[in-house]
Amino acid sequence: MNHYNTIASAIDYIKAHFKTQPDLQEIAAAVHMSPFHFQRVFAEWAGVTPKKFLQYLTLDYAKTILREEKVTVFDAAFEAGLSGTGRLHDLFINIESMTPGEYKNGGKALHINYSFAESPFGDIIVASTSKGICHMAFADNQQQAFEDLTAQFPHARFTQMVDLIQQNTLYIFTQDWSRLSEIKLHLRGTDFQLKVWEALLKIPVGNLTTYSHLATTIKHPNASRAVGTAVAQNPVAFLIPCHRVIKASGDTGQYHWGSTRKSAIIGWEAAKKENKDG
Repeated sequence: MNHYNTIASAIDYIKAHFKTQPDLQEIAAAVHMSPFHFQRVFAEWAGVTPKKFLQYLTLDYAKTILREEKVTVFDAAFEAGLSGTGRLHDLFINIESMTPGEYKNGGKALHINYSFAESPFGDIIVASTSKGICHMAFADNQQQAFEDLTAQFPHARFTQMVDLIQQNTLYIFTQDWSRLSEIKLHLRGTDFQLKVWEALLKIPVGNLTTYSHLATTIKHPNASRAVGTAVAQNPVAFLIPCHRVIKASGDTGQYHWGSTRKSAIIGWEAAKKENKDG
C-alpha cells in the first residue's frame, strides 16, 4: 500500500509546527492514526523513524550537506561522470537530444507510449519514444497529467501502454538496481538546458547543491537565474533530480510538483543513503 498521502500530511504538520518540536503522539493525532500505527507506517515508507526524518528536513542538516558537497562530493562526482557511492550504483543515464525533425510541428513524427504508475511519492505518468523516456511527472490528477503531456507534443501519436523502456525506468523507485540496464532519455531542450540536466544527473543520492554552485559547475557562474529556469523546466521528474537543488540558505525552496513532495523526496533519499552507508 502506498502511504504517501499520509506521509505528506505528516510532513506538512511537522513543517507548520516545527518550532514546538511535535512528538510522535501529536503528529499521529494530526493524521488521525494511533501513535503505534503511524510509527509503523512511517518507518515502512521512509526506513527511519519520524524523529529521524525530521532531522533530515532541518536547515542545519541541509547546510551540513551543502558544506560537504562543496568540498568534495559534487565536484568529484561531476569530474568522474558518475557518483560512485550514491547515484544509481553502476547505472548510467544518457540523454539524447531530439532532432529538429523529431520535434517539428509539435512532435508530428513521434509515436509516444505512456502509462501511469505508483511511486513512493504519489502516482506518476511516464512516457517514452522508441529512443527513451521523454516525459515523467507526478500525476495527482491523471487527466490533467495527460493533457500536460499532450501539450508538450500536440501532434504526436499517443498509445497508453507500458513498454520495456518505461518498465525498466520504474525500477528506479524500488532501488533494485540489479534489474536495471542503461536508462536512456530522449529529450527536447536547448544546449544550455541539456547541460544543466546532465549536471543534475551527477548529484549523488542524498546530496544537495545550490543554483549558484550548479551554475559554476557547468562553467556559467553568472547564470544562476538561467540555471534555475532550466531546473524548473526539467521534463523528467525524480530521474533527473531537480529536487536536489535548494537555496544557499538551506531552505528547500519551490518545486514544480509541490514543496511538500520535494521535502519528502529529500528526506527519503537521505534515509536511504544513511541506511546504505550504515
